[in-house]
Formats: sequence, C-alpha cells, structure tokens
Amino acid sequence: MELLGTVDSAHPLVVVALEQEARHFVTDFPVLVTGVGKVRAALAVAHALGGGVRPRELVNVGTAGGLHEGMGGTHEIAAVFQHDFDNLGLHAVTGRHDGPPLTLSAARAVRPEPSHALLTEPGGSAAPVLASGDRFVAGGPLRDHLASIADLVDMEGYAVAAAGAALGVPTRLVKHVSDPADDSAGTTWVEGVDACARVLADWVGTRLG
Repeated sequence: MELLGTVDSAHPLVVVALEQEARHFVTDFPVLVTGVGKVRAALAVAHALGGGVRPRELVNVGTAGGLHEGMGGTHEIAAVFQHDFDNLGLHAVTGRHDGPPLTLSAARAVRPEPSHALLTEPGGSAAPVLASGDRFVAGGPLRDHLASIADLVDMEGYAVAAAGAALGVPTRLVKHVSDPADDSAGTTWVEGVDACARVLADWVGTRLG
C-alpha cells in the first residue's frame, strides 16, 4: 500500500487498487493505493485510518468488468456484495451474517437485513450492483452466474465499503468499465487501462470538491 498525502477530516480519501489507475490524477486530495484484492484493500484502508483521523468520505475509484452486453462508461455503485463469500451458507452453520451485501447511501455503507433485495434506487429504478471477489473474472460459468445478479465485477469494492462501514466513514464506489469480463478481459484491461485512468482522473478532478 502507499498513501500519497495526508488524511484529514475536511477532504475525501481517494482509494485505488493500482498505480496504473491513478497515474493521471491531478488532485490535492490524499490518494491511497491499496494493491489488488479484498484483503489488501481492507488492510490498507484500516492502516491509513488507524491514526484516528477520518476523512470526509472514502471514494474508491477504479476499473471493473461489465457484465451486460454493450455496457460501458462510469458508474457510481449503489450496492456491493462478495461473490466468493457464502454468507447464507455460513449463516446456516454459525447463525451469523459476517459478509452480507452492503447498500451505499449518501450517509454511509450499511448492512441491510438479509431478506432485503440487493438494490433499487429511491425512485424504483434499477441501480448498479457490484460483485467483488478475489478472482479476475474472464468468462465461463462464473461470469454467466454473476451477470444474472450483478452489473459490474471488481476485486476491491466490497472491502473498501466494509471498512468504511466498520469505521463509520461515508463510502462511495465509482467504477469505469474496462472490459466485458469475458475471455478477452485480461488483454482488454492491459490495453485499455491508461485510457480508463484518464477517465477516472477526469471524474476525480471534476466531481470531487
């Protein structure tokens, strides 16, 4: 992990997984580069905020695979879940919900009741749902399954939102579609990450204040 700048309560902390995604940032806000995967992301956020100073909000920006045909652009996520964590199965054994879906609101990431649907926006229209897991999704049965229950897939979003919820920090997840999460995903991501980074830099520069 690498923290560029100093966390303070008046400004957001921008969180990215990889330096490649942040290479075009021009911002006075602190930027936390976590490394890939849920464990690294959660540890990095916890370490960065371990001194007790809380940012105004956590804003996780990065790339994600699109799970629906023709999906592109930049999306602010409204709910996130772990696709590689068997929350319901473990609940049956332990009686605990240790990894439930998180809904993201203007206030903070929150844990919904297990019976709640993952997400609809206040107006009733569907809102982007993100599936996070420690696996790079590149086609196959996993992609087919995720496409039926989510819109986007990444490897860190849930961990950042969960850390924000645990620490009482408002959290936003902003994802730019870098690839279709199919068998071309690896090549497409490598070839397109710089262009994605420019889009993310523009979002940070124009949408955060």
